[in-house]
Amino acid sequence: MALVMGRALFARPCSSSSLCFASKSMYKSSLGLRDTFWNSKIGRTRCFTRTVVHAQQRPTWLPGLDPPPYLDGTLAGDYGFDPLGLGEDPESLKWFVQAELVHARFAMLGVAGILFTDLLRVTGISKLPVWYEAGAVKYEFASTRTLLVVQLLLMGYAETRRYMDYVSPGSQAKEGSFFGMEAALEGLEPGYPGGPLFNPLGLAKDIKYAHDWKLKEIKNGRLAMVAMLGIFVQAAVTHAGPIDNLVEHLSNPWRKTIIQTLSNSSS
Repeated sequence: MALVMGRALFARPCSSSSLCFASKSMYKSSLGLRDTFWNSKIGRTRCFTRTVVHAQQRPTWLPGLDPPPYLDGTLAGDYGFDPLGLGEDPESLKWFVQAELVHARFAMLGVAGILFTDLLRVTGISKLPVWYEAGAVKYEFASTRTLLVVQLLLMGYAETRRYMDYVSPGSQAKEGSFFGMEAALEGLEPGYPGGPLFNPLGLAKDIKYAHDWKLKEIKNGRLAMVAMLGIFVQAAVTHAGPIDNLVEHLSNPWRKTIIQTLSNSSS
């Protein structure tokens, strides 16, 4: 627990012609804020000291746990969680930060896509397959092989450029590096290309001071990754989509729960 203490000596005139001296103590801890007064008498003069306690310790994933020294709170969403010590090496930590950011964004897109298409399917608006069977469906506008090749080319190019920007920050915004669209990227910092292409609403024009937006994104991304894990488990156990599971639960909330579902699947 972080504890910072300081002491200052001050003098001030009192009601009499003499001066009274008192010490003013200030310390910080996680106890809150409190004022305490002590009396010290010099003749008929009364002096007071004031103690101010401020909350200083940053939140961690486990309250009361001291985070490792290499997680100093400067990273977005840093709550000192690294039980395996994977981020001790600074270069590995930089790579893990970028990997988490990319996985979080894919998870947010995945959850949104699964829920939207599942809602269209359940309501009968569109005859779409359940999400875990969508890859086996043959589409009329292109063959499976064509779609695979196009995806490999597009995703491979995008991931290669992202890696190059990670190795040399800002290199992908140089003239002639992105088909004349470098101005649309701006190369703010690795993981945050910015520009009108990736930041059309201009929510974080200066990414160095956009800590709140980074924090919101990584929190929603972590929640989406947990949601994707839940959707995977639901599909494996119930062989149904998330909207189907939700409708079944709402039809009988006290008997259609995860406990009954798991117990029925194991029996």
